[in-house]
Amino acid sequence: MTHEKIMLPVQYHDKGIKNNGYTPFMTTYILDNYDEYCADRKRPMVVICPGGGYEMLSTREAEAVAIKMNSFGYNACVVWYSLAPMSFPAAFLDLCEAVKYVRSHSEEWHVDTNKVIVAGFSAGGHLAASLGVYWNSPLVSKYLPYSAQEVKPDGLLLSYPVITTGKYTHEGSIKNVLGDTKEYSEEDVRLEDHVTSSVPPVFMWHTDEDGCVPLENSLSFALACRKNKVPLEYHVFRRGGHGLSLATAETSWPNGAGIQDACSVWPALFENWMKTF
Repeated sequence: MTHEKIMLPVQYHDKGIKNNGYTPFMTTYILDNYDEYCADRKRPMVVICPGGGYEMLSTREAEAVAIKMNSFGYNACVVWYSLAPMSFPAAFLDLCEAVKYVRSHSEEWHVDTNKVIVAGFSAGGHLAASLGVYWNSPLVSKYLPYSAQEVKPDGLLLSYPVITTGKYTHEGSIKNVLGDTKEYSEEDVRLEDHVTSSVPPVFMWHTDEDGCVPLENSLSFALACRKNKVPLEYHVFRRGGHGLSLATAETSWPNGAGIQDACSVWPALFENWMKTF
């Protein structure tokens, strides 16, 4: 396995976008190919965005998830994107840089360029979904010298994502992602309103008991996907709070919270979805 830290370019500072001077980076979990049995194998790549309200990044939703993806035979990387204080769309542009880097190293890493999946948890789900709705929009071309195809996600894995504003919003995430921008507003980060038929296929899960990011967030995105005929697989689990990650002992909190057996099947469901992708 190739495991390394890769610094990502910051090309937006001279265009008025601030990110507190932070240099975003990604950590890679690239599986080796062997001449004996898989010399030419092309693997899916899962680009993981941990959650944390755009205020911190949850390590519980990072390496453990990447290694789980490795267990399915997928390559993975974790994006350590910009956090508050920043101005929109700094974190979004960091993710664009990560996907561009993956695509430009697809031969070296044996990546299947038709299966670059962007995954996100909570606020990281908002970031992943943002790329899903904006990958072919002026929001990319205005700030980065890349084509839409270079930053395009082929699919989205959204785990209890922040999506909406208003009544069901996660106020901290929306406040932090917008920052002190004067050019953009809550309308720009209310993602269900920006879904079109160009959004890639979506695998999404949430819990009915989530008291931090209400189910209505993912439900609004699911309904928008359905309206626009975006391929969707959507799972709602009856039990479990917010931030479950893998929902197993591996990603539980020190007090043992976060283990929810019923929800721990989501990676297997995702793997099955990938087989028919």
